[in-house]
Amino acid sequence: MCGRYTESKRTADVKAQIAFDGAQMELTPHFNIAPTQMAPAVVVNDGQVVLKPMRWGLIPFWSNDESIGNRMINARAETVREKPAFRTAFKRQRCLVVADSLYEWQIIPNSKLKQPMRILLKDEGAFGFAGLWDTWTSPVGSEVETFTIITGEPNEVVAPIHNRMAVILPTQHHEQWLDPKLQDTGKLAELLVPYPGTEMKAYPVSTLVNNPKFEDARCVEPLVTA
Repeated sequence: MCGRYTESKRTADVKAQIAFDGAQMELTPHFNIAPTQMAPAVVVNDGQVVLKPMRWGLIPFWSNDESIGNRMINARAETVREKPAFRTAFKRQRCLVVADSLYEWQIIPNSKLKQPMRILLKDEGAFGFAGLWDTWTSPVGSEVETFTIITGEPNEVVAPIHNRMAVILPTQHHEQWLDPKLQDTGKLAELLVPYPGTEMKAYPVSTLVNNPKFEDARCVEPLVTA
């Protein structure tokens, strides 16, 4: 499961890692992004690759209930092709969820507590989670664009922390992932593999991240232990 992540880079820094034609938002640092919040994603709209804000928690276009999005923050790589909530978007409406780290909670032996860990690239750069998006129209006619993050098997950095990991797509796979003309779900599923652990690192952070009200840079500071 991926339930929290960060995006602290400016627009120009993200564009250096994730190519897009234009931006419908200016990025500002967010150190504790939580479900139902607005967050940046890169999508193809009318043939243009754009950076835009979307709400985390997918609401399928056919849903009668907006609250379904609260349960759709993640899609499992193993079943994304078959699940009714995700299969249409997987074929035609894929996105890159912009991030620069994620949080997972590690079980502490002989304790009921869990230690939050920040997981990021060794170069601490921006990256894109494999995501799906959809547009839902409310009963009063307003449109809401939402997304979910695909999770899969962990790499060797994440495995000691958690048994699942958000799928991070290497830069060379971005264009293919975003291409709405590519609807071969078998080929797309082949992209949903763990990011190389040799290019990642992790460290413990404060339990401040447990509370989504805390969104400042204290969330990413390495935990100092005695």
